[in-house]
Amino acid sequence: MLKLVVLISGGGSNLRALLEASRDAEFPARVVAIGADREADGLALGEEFGIPTFTVPYTAYESRDAWGDALIEEVRRWDAELVVLSGLMRLVPPAVVRAFSPQLINTHPAYLPEFPGAHAVRDAIAAGVSQTGASLIVVDDSVDGGPIVAQERVPVLPGDTEASLHERIKPVERRLLIEAVLDIANAHLDLKDLARS
Repeated sequence: MLKLVVLISGGGSNLRALLEASRDAEFPARVVAIGADREADGLALGEEFGIPTFTVPYTAYESRDAWGDALIEEVRRWDAELVVLSGLMRLVPPAVVRAFSPQLINTHPAYLPEFPGAHAVRDAIAAGVSQTGASLIVVDDSVDGGPIVAQERVPVLPGDTEASLHERIKPVERRLLIEAVLDIANAHLDLKDLARS
């Protein structure tokens, strides 16, 4: 059984999908803890699904590096074999990458390397492109530039707003994440191989 720690900043829609998938006794992975960098709405999923939660508030530390060190210490308590950044709206410091990568993955609402950064959906709309996508990557020290685990195109429809486009990207992100977790748990995907390539 693959043990996951999921880190969030918001409502945790990808996290919910993972938790619902893992209710199936045949699903070979379990979320062992949910963490956040603030009092995120998604922490309520811990109570709903009976999963421990923790918060490492970014504002409680004098520097990004100090916050990263505290985050490492907390995540390590759970002996996770995979750390999932699922809507964690903060770049993790290099020490976090060194501690967990390549077993550190992140969902992103664009077809990377197109539209990296925090405003990927807005940027796609502003660029007037006909398609964008969803990606799952191994986290490295770049901004959304790590090795690609999986990705899929999503069309941009006439009249799309940032909100409507994002709502169509989210289910694709969730599916890519769940499929990748399955592949990792079943030893069909080795993130170390991706990191080396």
